[in-house]
Amino acid sequence: MKKTLKFVLIGMWCVLCCLTAQAQTRNRQYEEYIHKYKDIAIEEMKRYRIPASITLAQGLLESGAGKGTLARKSNNHFGIKCGGSWTGKTVRHDDDARNECFRAYKHARESYEDHSKFLKSGARYAFLFKLKITDYKGWARGLKKAGYATDPRYAYRLIDLIELYGLHQYDTKEGVKWMKEFPNPHQPYLANDLLYIVVRRGDTFKGISKEFGISKRKLRKYNDLYKGYVLQPGDILYLDKKHRRADKEHIVHVLRSGESMYSVSQKYGIRLKNLYKMNKMKPEDPAPKVGRILRLR
Repeated sequence: MKKTLKFVLIGMWCVLCCLTAQAQTRNRQYEEYIHKYKDIAIEEMKRYRIPASITLAQGLLESGAGKGTLARKSNNHFGIKCGGSWTGKTVRHDDDARNECFRAYKHARESYEDHSKFLKSGARYAFLFKLKITDYKGWARGLKKAGYATDPRYAYRLIDLIELYGLHQYDTKEGVKWMKEFPNPHQPYLANDLLYIVVRRGDTFKGISKEFGISKRKLRKYNDLYKGYVLQPGDILYLDKKHRRADKEHIVHVLRSGESMYSVSQKYGIRLKNLYKMNKMKPEDPAPKVGRILRLR
């Protein structure tokens, strides 16, 4: 159960769920999009029986994680065109042809609801609702078969997104149960290809352990913390084991006022002992002075 609960959230915001060694790189903007719209996707699933994973994957793909022109200017997250029955606001946009008519919405939530209604009311999509709510692969292939998109790899792209970000965890009862138990979950971030959260006031190892399904012992070990440490607001807390060195974009760090070897190790996702070793230092040595250049890899 703990492992399942961990995957529910970590799948929401990009944990290595069912990934192979050649996995794609997770995208920070995609993580933020999932965090922002996951609740709506689950609500739509409960109301219309469309897998939340499919809704989120389509939203990510069609809107460019909310950064596309239609999403930014018209709140259209699914690239739905006007059609003969549409009586709402419209916008013109170049797609398969120039100056095509697309639906425009006041809020993104309206786009999500219209997406559900669009699929539910379309005769060509009726067969999809006979599939199990957890059959995201069947839904992805079915959408392509029904002509939702012209991209020949549309189904594969949806499936890749769902599996890369673990979105299929939203389609389970555990996913819905988790959302009810943690209505205000932590926002995960990425550093050095590692997932971390920022500690909030009132957070405890026990609470975070329960939210992510990671033992308190592992949380302390991952973050080079001793057993009696009390979490402080603003602390960076990794949910994965830190790396031996920083990513290729960060080679050195110039120590600033108020920083320590530990804070630098947390900032770049480096194990503290390895940071000391790279800089030919020991924990018992005097604290490095401001302005010292520290090697990160």
